[in-house]
Amino acid sequence: MLTSALAGFAASAVLIIAIGAQNAFVLRQGLRREHVLAVVLVCALSDLLLILAGIGGLGAVVTARPSAVTVIKWVGAAFLIAYAGLAARRALRPAALNPASRAPATLGATVLTCLALTYLNPHVYLDTVLLLGSVAQQHPHRWLFGAGAAAASLVWFTALGAGAHRLGPLLARPSAWRVLDGMIAVVMLGVAATLLLG
Repeated sequence: MLTSALAGFAASAVLIIAIGAQNAFVLRQGLRREHVLAVVLVCALSDLLLILAGIGGLGAVVTARPSAVTVIKWVGAAFLIAYAGLAARRALRPAALNPASRAPATLGATVLTCLALTYLNPHVYLDTVLLLGSVAQQHPHRWLFGAGAAAASLVWFTALGAGAHRLGPLLARPSAWRVLDGMIAVVMLGVAATLLLG
């Protein structure tokens, strides 16, 4: 039983640690110290929900409806391109990390952005629902595999969100934010391109 849980943890960790739209958003929120707990919970609970759906068989339903995947792909790519545009604009006009000098984003706006980055990204479905769901079927204790995968998601997003503030002194300069937002814009455009071309 422990083997299945550890296999789920390892498989999930390999998939979620790669820099993507969701990770970039969690990192940015952690650096700004804005609604970090809410963002981490949204990401981790969303992964849990999607992993359980994949283990429960939703992956087979999704693959049977290619038109739904196509719609998700185009909507997700459009959202990622728009978010990349916002990051690029911030990179052109960077600001220092000074929480007292600006009003934080609202909790509602932050959660909605996080949900959009999660559920409008087809890679999330490919990784959690289809890939992890199908790998779990090969284990005798598939639900323990899912628990291990969900634990990896929780550990990663917590570490990313909570640990990001340690970079605060480095990001006190506008030039550092220019680099970070530029990287976020490139990542978002790259993910959008892989969705449209893949």
